[in-house]
Amino acid sequence: MTVIIGGIVGLLTSFVVASDVYLNVLKPFDGMEIIGILLYYLGFALVFAFVSLAGFLAYLFIHRFGIGIFHSFWPYVQMMVLVLAVFDILYFSNKDILLSHRIMIVIVLIVASIIVAYIKMKQTNKTGFIPAMFFMVVVTTLELTLGLRTSSMDYIIIILVTLLATNSYQLISWHHVTKVDPEHAKRIAERRKARREKIEKAKRERLKKEQKQLKTKNDKK
Repeated sequence: MTVIIGGIVGLLTSFVVASDVYLNVLKPFDGMEIIGILLYYLGFALVFAFVSLAGFLAYLFIHRFGIGIFHSFWPYVQMMVLVLAVFDILYFSNKDILLSHRIMIVIVLIVASIIVAYIKMKQTNKTGFIPAMFFMVVVTTLELTLGLRTSSMDYIIIILVTLLATNSYQLISWHHVTKVDPEHAKRIAERRKARREKIEKAKRERLKKEQKQLKTKNDKK
C-alpha cells in the first residue's frame, strides 16, 4: 500500500510541477510520448516509495536501538538530531538551490511533520510526539538527500511530496497494524485455554491408565 500511495501521489504531483512537459506532447498530441512520460514519472515516484519503505523499517530498528542505549535521554537525542537535520537542508544542500527554496522545503517538512506527529500523539499518547517528529523530519531528510543533489525544484517537489505521503501513511497506519484486536485476543485466549484443558485431560487419562495398569499388576501378584 505504501508503494501504491507513493506512485499515485508522485504521478499526480508531476501533473502540477511538470505541466509544461505534458503540454509539449499534448500539442500536438502524441500518445506514445504521453505514455512514456507517465511511466517515467510513475517509475520515479515508485523508486522513492521503496526508499520510504526501507527508511521506515530502518527507523523501527534505530528507535529500539536508541531506547536501549540512551534510555530516558533518547527523546533529547532525537530532538538534537532533528535540529541538525534541519540545518543540513538549509546549509549543506546543493548551493545551486536558492536559499528561499531551501527555507520553503524546511517549512513544508516541519508543518507536515507537526500535523502527522499530532495525529500520532492522539493515537497513542504524549510520548509519541517526539518519535513521530524525529521520523518525519530526520528520516525524510535522509531520504530526500538524493533529491537535494539536484538543483531542479520540479524533481525535489515530486520527491518531497511522495516521501511525505508515504512516510505519513506508514507512521499513522502502524498504530492500526500493531493494535491488538480485543475479539482476536479473546479468541486466542480461548484457544490457549482449550489447548491447556486438552493437555490436562490427556495427562489425567494417562495417569488413570497407569494407575489401572499398576493395580492390575498388583492384583496378579
